[in-house]
Amino acid sequence: MKLDQETVERVAHLARLEIDEEEKETFTHQLSDILDHAEKLNELDTEDVEPMAHATDVNNVLRSDDVKESLDQDEAVANAPDEEEGMFKVPQIVE
Repeated sequence: MKLDQETVERVAHLARLEIDEEEKETFTHQLSDILDHAEKLNELDTEDVEPMAHATDVNNVLRSDDVKESLDQDEAVANAPDEEEGMFKVPQIVE
């Protein structure tokens, strides 16, 4: 599919991009090449190919959720640079 510079200008306008004449020419050729490649992919026979979300099998690798002993509040804030009433104290960042 061949694009013309008017189409590239319209797409640039919709994307709120300012492009000069040299960029218009470059993008016209590049986008045409991309669309040509996409058309070649459409020629492939995918009749017997099952639709999939990923090219490879994807499995979540999760650890078991085991209940373990945790720190009490005093131990958790023991090494904190600043602490107040058993909580971490950090500088205020929002006024």
